[in-house]
Amino acid sequence: MLFFLKHLKFPLFLFCMMIVSCSKKNTSDINFIPPPSTEENQPDETEEDTAPSPDQPYFLSTENPTPTDKTWVKVETLSDEFNSTTFDDDKWHRNPATDGFSWYGRPPALFEAENVSVSDGNLNVTTVKYDTPKNVRNINWTHGGAIIRSKTTAKHGLYYECRMKANKTVMSSTFWIAFKQNCDNGPIRKLELDIQECVGRVHSNTHSWASGWDKIYHSNTIRHNRSCDIGEETRASGSIKLTETNNSRFFVYGCWWKSPTEILFYLDGKHVYSITPTTDFDLEGYITMAIETYDWNPIDPEGSIFETGSFDDLTTKYDWVRTWKLEDK
Repeated sequence: MLFFLKHLKFPLFLFCMMIVSCSKKNTSDINFIPPPSTEENQPDETEEDTAPSPDQPYFLSTENPTPTDKTWVKVETLSDEFNSTTFDDDKWHRNPATDGFSWYGRPPALFEAENVSVSDGNLNVTTVKYDTPKNVRNINWTHGGAIIRSKTTAKHGLYYECRMKANKTVMSSTFWIAFKQNCDNGPIRKLELDIQECVGRVHSNTHSWASGWDKIYHSNTIRHNRSCDIGEETRASGSIKLTETNNSRFFVYGCWWKSPTEILFYLDGKHVYSITPTTDFDLEGYITMAIETYDWNPIDPEGSIFETGSFDDLTTKYDWVRTWKLEDK
C-alpha cells in the first residue's frame, strides 16, 4: 500500500492548494489481506486541546461523541494505570498456558511471562533473542515476546483505549480484543477485533504491502475461517499513515465498540475512521496485548538490535489501559 502526496504551489498572492491522491498496491499474501487505504491524516499535535485524564476517555473537545444525557464511568476490572511495582495477576493473564487460549506465539518468537514487567508507571513487554533456541511444544524458538489478556470479558458498548509506545524491533506492538471459539460447544464464529497493530521496524525483506507498518494506525474486524463456520476469512479494515514512527513516542489508541455493527477508532483523541464488520460483533472477548513475530516482517540478518539495543529499544510500553461504559447522568 503506497501513499502519494502531490503538492501544487501557486504564487504567494494566491491561496495554496494541496491535492492528495492515494493508490493501493495489493500484493498477494495467502494469510493476510492488506488494509484499505484511507484519506485521513494523522492528527496534528497542535490539535491536542486536552490531555488524557484518568477520569474520562480521551477525546479532543471537537471530537467528543458522548451523548448529552450520558457520562462515562471507568470499568476498573478492564483498566490499569500500571503505577504499582508489580504485575496485577488478579486482573491479567500473562501465561499462555493458563489464559484459556493456549496460543504460545508465532515462531520464531515464544510468549513467555518472564518478559512482562511493571516499572516507572508502565507495563513493559520486552523482546529477547535467546542465546540458544528453546524447544517448547516440539518447536524451536529463537526469540521471545509475550501475550497479556484480561481476565474480565470485554463486550460491545464500551470504549477501550491505551497509551502505548512500540518497541524498535521487527516484532509487533498491539492492542486488541480476542475471542474464544469452539466448534463443539460454541461460539462457532472466530472473531478478532484489532484496535492497533504495528511493528517497530521494517526492512528489505518486509512484504511490500507492509512497508509502512512502522508508521501506521491499523485496525481490523475479522471473521476467521473455521470448519464449522465459514470456509474463507472475511474482514473489514481501517488504517491511516503516520508521519512519525510508532516507537517515536506514546500514542493514545482508542476504540468505541459502539454496537455489533459500528466500531469507531480514535488516535490521540481524534476520530480517524469507523469500521462496519462483515458479521455482527456481538460476542464477548478479552483485551489482549501481544508482542509477536510475523512471517511478512521476518527477523533479518541486520536484526542485531536484539543484541545491542537498550531496554527501551527492545520494549513495548503501555502507560495505561482504560475501559469505559456509558451510564445515565
